[in-house]
Amino acid sequence: MMKQLCMLVLALLTVSTAKGEDSQPADSLQINLQQGDSCMQQYNTFEALGYYRQAFALADTYEVRTKLADCYYKRANYREVVDLLKLIPEDSLSHEAFRELALSYKKQGDNDSYVYWANRLVERYPMDGEIVAGLILGYAQQNQPQKGIICGLKYSLRDSTDILVHRALADAWFLNRDFTAAAMLYDRLLAQGDSTFNTLYSAGMSHSQTGNLERAYQYLLKAFLISGMQHYGCAYRLGVVCIDTKRYPEGLGYLDLAKELMLPDTTVMKAITLSQGEGYYLTEHYPEAVAAWKEHLAYNPGSVATYYNIANAYAFLLKDQEQAKAYYQQFLVLARKEEKPTAQLTEMMERAEKMLK
Repeated sequence: MMKQLCMLVLALLTVSTAKGEDSQPADSLQINLQQGDSCMQQYNTFEALGYYRQAFALADTYEVRTKLADCYYKRANYREVVDLLKLIPEDSLSHEAFRELALSYKKQGDNDSYVYWANRLVERYPMDGEIVAGLILGYAQQNQPQKGIICGLKYSLRDSTDILVHRALADAWFLNRDFTAAAMLYDRLLAQGDSTFNTLYSAGMSHSQTGNLERAYQYLLKAFLISGMQHYGCAYRLGVVCIDTKRYPEGLGYLDLAKELMLPDTTVMKAITLSQGEGYYLTEHYPEAVAAWKEHLAYNPGSVATYYNIANAYAFLLKDQEQAKAYYQQFLVLARKEEKPTAQLTEMMERAEKMLK
């Protein structure tokens, strides 16, 4: 009897141990998921990522894969999001996972893939206005604004008040050069309260194209003021409309301002043209080097060394003595103004004077 009881206890212990071994991975999986979820609730994506990765190593399930992808998405690692979600069957993707897949392509600059997946998403969720608007603009980037227009009009049949969709639709009409339709839609957007710079600017340009110059003037003026009077394209368009509506002094003022705003940054251009000159010189493209140095003088007319470099290039490399003398003379005029010339500058002046003899 005692022997039978011992055998029974041993059997129970064996079964219990086997069950514990089988449940250990499942318990670890749930613990990692719960810990990951807890971190996500605290916006701690860094630690959540570690837990979800451990869970993924234990079990590649839909739940684990989508949680890990969501964590990557919130950390802007869009390549990982795509790698995880593109392998899940389309009809199994939740709305949120589907959006993250499509938007990850967009955020990586892969417009063709974005258009494909946004299209698939809109087929299942036709009232997702943000994706519809993105799809319209995606088609525009593919130089197919007509497809975007069809997409936007389908949405409008059910919702005629979504600003994001109708802004994209108006832009598509504009790109399709249907300025009348674009102007009408921009007017509706402005009536709805969409007073962003882009909407006002595009509305103004659309009305100028249709000949409604007074309305174009009103919109362009508002857009220019919103830009802090810093948008040269808007200043130019506004100036043209002012001239066409006989607001001559005002228009000339805007055109002058547009010209000033279009001028490049002098500091940047100094550096660019100087580097171009050096690059062309070192690669033995001497005419191009001289042209770059001359452009540099337009931004930095007091550059003594640049006049000297040009003169030397003409004298020794391009064999144009007349140009060489002209630039040596200009070099000396500037160099002699230096109150305390360096030893190097003094030597350069002596060489230039010899070249002029």
